[in-house]
Amino acid sequence: MSADLSTDISIALVAGETSGDMLAARLLSGLRPMLPDAHLHGIGGREMAEYGFVSDYPMEKLAVRGLFEVLTHYREIKGIRDALQKQLLAERPAAFIGVDAPDFNLDLEIRLKNAGIPTLHYISPSIWAWRRARIKKIAKAVSHMLVIFPFEEAIYRKAGIPATYVGHPLAEIIPMDPDQEGARVTLGLTDAERVVAILPGSRMSELKYNARAFVEAAGLLAKRDPHLRFIVPMAGAVQRTYFEQLISHPDLKDIPITIINGQSHSAIAAADAVLVASGTATLEVALFKKPMVIAYRMNPASWQILRWMRYQPWVGLPNIMSREFLVPELLQDRASPQALASALWAQLSNDQNRQRLRRRFVDLHHDLMRNTASESAHAVMQLVAQGGRL
Repeated sequence: MSADLSTDISIALVAGETSGDMLAARLLSGLRPMLPDAHLHGIGGREMAEYGFVSDYPMEKLAVRGLFEVLTHYREIKGIRDALQKQLLAERPAAFIGVDAPDFNLDLEIRLKNAGIPTLHYISPSIWAWRRARIKKIAKAVSHMLVIFPFEEAIYRKAGIPATYVGHPLAEIIPMDPDQEGARVTLGLTDAERVVAILPGSRMSELKYNARAFVEAAGLLAKRDPHLRFIVPMAGAVQRTYFEQLISHPDLKDIPITIINGQSHSAIAAADAVLVASGTATLEVALFKKPMVIAYRMNPASWQILRWMRYQPWVGLPNIMSREFLVPELLQDRASPQALASALWAQLSNDQNRQRLRRRFVDLHHDLMRNTASESAHAVMQLVAQGGRL
């Protein structure tokens, strides 16, 4: 594309949380050179801002997980969506890109698409895991779907929804052979130490349900091996304050935990094993080729509903892609400190399993490797061209 494109072209995007910000930024890294003067705006975070994106509303307002947690914020979230919808219907951007956040984005996309604005959704909702009937709503909402797992493209094409597999951007960002020694130098750790990274989740709702059990599991492991070191990356200042208050409790204050600001990739790379909340972070751990235990706790009422909406036995992305329990999953009441510590000790202690997991995770890494920035940006440009804006 030439650099003399009209400066009145705008592209609207909505990313609802930190992982969406990262994914959208990868797309924008390919799109910005093609549309150097376009106005990029909507809802997003710091990584998107590096490409000239302007966030009209704080992304943090959308970062709520859990059925009942969302209900308590419903009025505010709906108000943001209604205001953004009104703004975009008046503006008529060349395209709208919803990045994940399907509960927010799909309803918005339906209204924009019905008004003749091309809509692209980046990252499929997990219809292959639960809420399969949602694909009917997606067909009404989405002009084109970008998918990040190879098995998803066929699902959408079978349903008559244009789709492009663009690979997972994490597969490009994370090296095939991670530098554990360099990560340890960065974090002030030595090669001789055995290190466990603890990732209880980036949302406050996740921390409130997961953090204490994760920390108590670390305490049990520390009693088993006093030389273990625990590294806990925190997504932001609010999360860090909450976690610091938690581990200041008399029963937890002697556990050898080091909190770091961000640097989750360094923490994973430095680790010998990882205790991780279910979500995108489980895929990051797999791409770093690390043994792990996946765990998750949530509001009990939300859990009772969601457990009956599942279509397959796995929730962790490495297990879903492998179609087997490649690594342990401990959910809700099963995620007790004792069970977490026992499962993590097994991951730390079994060298044969470590080598087996590494081979499987290398294969998974290759499966997810594409030039995501370029392929996703070209899909956006084709959609914009079809709308007659180029």
